[in-house]
Amino acid sequence: MKTIYVKPKDVQRKWYLIDAKGKALGRVACRAASIARGKHRFFYVPYHEVGDYVIIVNAEKASLSGNKSQNKLYYRHSGYPGGLKVENYEKLVTRLPSSPMEKAVRGMLPRGPLGNKLYSNVKIYAGWEHPHQAQQPETLEL
Repeated sequence: MKTIYVKPKDVQRKWYLIDAKGKALGRVACRAASIARGKHRFFYVPYHEVGDYVIIVNAEKASLSGNKSQNKLYYRHSGYPGGLKVENYEKLVTRLPSSPMEKAVRGMLPRGPLGNKLYSNVKIYAGWEHPHQAQQPETLEL
């Protein structure tokens, strides 16, 4: 049996819409990363960008189980000595509503140039409005 090989420029890409309202943050991020990577396709190879575009709406309304909204911490560093900044999920969502979803999806993609390209195919919005109506995205249920 011959291996099927499709060049990235020959791939027909689709657009998918995921509504994160009331859904678990990690499950939405995992599904979005998998689709952006192309793992749902039969000609998937880990070293090419053969995935689809993903739009995530209502990212700020994604849910967390248990006490994670108070206990889950996000770290960043200013680059200066003693410049470590720490904030929990609730404070981060009030400051940057779509940031936890962005960090979750980004963490599930590979590192390096391929991961950067794949992440550019994921569009995340805090509310319901998004500028991609012309692409006629297909709604995904989790």
